[in-house]
Amino acid sequence: MKADGPAWWPHSLFGRLTLILVCGLVLAHGLSYGLILYQQGQASKTSMLYSLGKDVASSVAILERVPAAERLFWLDKLERRNYRFLLGPMKAGVPLSIPLANEVVDSIHAALDASYAVSATTAPDPRQRRIDIHLRLNDGMPLTIMLTPSPMPLPAWLVPALLIQLVVLILCMWWAVRLATRPLVHLARAADLMGPAMTAPALPEDGPLEVARAAAAFNAMRGRIANFLNERMHILAAVSHDLQTPITRLRLRADLLDDPLQRDKMLGDLRAMQMLVEEGIAYARDAKGLTETPCRTNLDALLASLVYDYTDAGQGLRLHGQLALSVTTRPHALRRVITNLVDNALKFGSDVEIEVSREAPQRYSIAVLDRGPGIAPDERQAVLQPFYRIDNSRNRDTGGTGLGLAIAQQLTLALGGTLTLAERDGGGLAVRLSLPLAA
Repeated sequence: MKADGPAWWPHSLFGRLTLILVCGLVLAHGLSYGLILYQQGQASKTSMLYSLGKDVASSVAILERVPAAERLFWLDKLERRNYRFLLGPMKAGVPLSIPLANEVVDSIHAALDASYAVSATTAPDPRQRRIDIHLRLNDGMPLTIMLTPSPMPLPAWLVPALLIQLVVLILCMWWAVRLATRPLVHLARAADLMGPAMTAPALPEDGPLEVARAAAAFNAMRGRIANFLNERMHILAAVSHDLQTPITRLRLRADLLDDPLQRDKMLGDLRAMQMLVEEGIAYARDAKGLTETPCRTNLDALLASLVYDYTDAGQGLRLHGQLALSVTTRPHALRRVITNLVDNALKFGSDVEIEVSREAPQRYSIAVLDRGPGIAPDERQAVLQPFYRIDNSRNRDTGGTGLGLAIAQQLTLALGGTLTLAERDGGGLAVRLSLPLAA
């Protein structure tokens, strides 16, 4: 399966839904936190403007009524959290015309008598984030209100509460996505277990309505497929079986021919027909499922025995590698798979070898290698189908029926393995059988 999207994009539906929802939740909480900060700032400004004008007017009234010598004493008492007073001339900054400064000036001007001229400037030091409000008392004494706008502090529990809420929502979302995607995992697993014998257990038709309906539809589809396969195999087995009688009669009649050349040609054709019939019966029988009981098998001994049989018959076959352990498998079915692959390699190639190796902690592989013409990449899946032949090299002239690799593929699936075809290094074909240690 080819993955779509960039490398960081999850390949599974569960991962994609989880990532999208988590990003959405984080973004939503970030926006909520930003809105809380904005609302807090607006509330702070409204509260400041509401109270600032009245407080400044009260403070100016007090400073106007106390003697000039006592005014410095009152400045500390009139100071607030975000502003303080300064009497006397001071260096002014740049005049301000920002909305906040204008609102502050308007608020103070509205609370004071109209005789007071109020203006706003920046702090003399531009590094200080401050608004200086300037006015003069009735006796001409300059008064500066140094205002430092500061938002109201957030509650200490706000950020932890938002984080806890986010974590709870993410956990609930993860559980919901898992519940929603788990039936798809079960459906995919059930589809993978649909072997030629259709012996995998049916999907449970429970859960939510949509899941139960999908499981019921899948079980019904699998039943129809099983019926179609059984009908096809019954027809193939019946035709192959019924052809044996006329082939036998034709062979007897061919033996009575006087012309040796015609007799040999006819007997050759009848042998090819007989092989096709026998392979068809074998394919139909194996398609109905394996009845052989799995047992502990010494794989090295099985392969050594098979290689000995071929070499004893004068065939060139070599064995490389050992597992040095026993596997749980169906030895007769496994032997037939390897025999079909070796026969195919000997028929169409040379320098045939069997390589056995451990490819994973719970899997092993058996490779049959030859130095034949090989198979084009676009035909490697097709040759695993029954009665498929390659026109250029692997055809009827070599005596093939088109069922050897199909039977090997069928038995491999029944053993819980996979059969792959690839090009051998240096030329030829490499057929790799991958099987679990416990079939």
